[in-house]
Amino acid sequence: MAARIGVVGIGWWAVTMHIPTLQDCDGVEVAALCDLDEERLRVAGERFGIAARHRDLDRMLAEERLDGLVVATPHVAHAGPAVAGLEAGAHVLVEKPMATSAQDARAIAEAAARTGRQVMVPTGLNFTKAAGQARAWLRDGRLGEVRHVVCQMGSPLDDLMAGRPMAETADHLFRPPPSTWADPARAGGYGWGQLSHALAWVAYVTDLGLDRMACLDGKSPTGVDYYDAGMGRFTNGATLALSGASTVPKHVGMHTDVRIYGTDGMLVFSNLPARLELRRHDGRDAALPMTDFEGLYDGALPVRAFARLCRGERVENASDALNGLRVTAALDALYRSAASGRIEPTGVA
Repeated sequence: MAARIGVVGIGWWAVTMHIPTLQDCDGVEVAALCDLDEERLRVAGERFGIAARHRDLDRMLAEERLDGLVVATPHVAHAGPAVAGLEAGAHVLVEKPMATSAQDARAIAEAAARTGRQVMVPTGLNFTKAAGQARAWLRDGRLGEVRHVVCQMGSPLDDLMAGRPMAETADHLFRPPPSTWADPARAGGYGWGQLSHALAWVAYVTDLGLDRMACLDGKSPTGVDYYDAGMGRFTNGATLALSGASTVPKHVGMHTDVRIYGTDGMLVFSNLPARLELRRHDGRDAALPMTDFEGLYDGALPVRAFARLCRGERVENASDALNGLRVTAALDALYRSAASGRIEPTGVA
C-alpha cells in the first residue's frame, strides 16, 4: 500500500516542487491538499488530479490517515501545522525556515521527540554527497576540533526581496508572494529565506549549535534584509563569520561557500564552482571529485528522502528537528541583534 502524504499550504513551492516530486516517487500518494484559499485548492487539485481538498487542517488530519505531511505555509505559519501533523502520527516535512522564533522551533522539536515521528527541513544542500562526505570527515576527527567557520551565501533574489514578482516565475502556476518574502513583519528577508540553507549545512556538517549571534544588515526597498554581515560563537567556543547577499545577477545563480578551520587543518566547500577539499597540517589531504552540475541546487533531494521515510525506509535525515531548531535559534538571534545593535543569545544550549 502506498504511503499517504498530505500537503498544507498550496503556494508556489508546493506546486513547483513538493507535489510533482512526490507524484514522481514510487510507493507514495499525494492523498490530500489543504489551504485556506478555495480557488487555489481547486486549481492545484485539478492540475495534479487530487480530489481530497480541505480548508481545515484538523479535519484533513482526522479524515485522511496520513503517513506524512508537507508544511508549505508562509514562514510565520509553520509551527501550528507541523505540531498538528506530528501529533496526528505523521512524519512532517516543514519548509525552511522550520520556524521564525526559537520558541516555535523548540515546540516542533519537542513534538517530534514526544510522538516518535521525524521532522525533515528541505535544505537541499544537506542531502548531497558533498555534505555527507564533509560530515564524515569531521565525525572521523580528520579536522580535529572546529575552531572557526566562514560561511558566505549569495542568491539572485533582489526582485523578490524588494517586493517585485520573481522574474523567473512568470510562467509558473503560482508565484511567490511578497507577503512572505518582502514583509519585515512576516519574516521576510534574506536571513530567513536563504541563510537558513547555509546555516543548516554548517549545523549538519559540524553538529554544532550557536550560543550567540550579532548582525549588521542592509535593507531592501521594503525594509527586509538584502544583506547580512553576522558573527557568532558556537557552543564549543568556536567562532563564525557569516555573510549573505540577495543581489546576485540572475544568470549567475545561488552560491554557498564555507570554510571550516580546525585544530588539524581546514575544510573547503563551494557549490559554484563545485569543490570539497580537506587540507591537513600533516599533508594527508583529501578531496571529493565533483562536477559543477553536482553543485547545482536540487530541491527535489530532500523531498525524495521524505518519500522514502514515509514508505518506512531508513534514511539519513540530514536536516532534522534539532538542525531546524539550531538554525531557527541562530536566525532569531541574528534578527534581534540587527534591531538592537547588541550581541544576542540564541537560548539553545
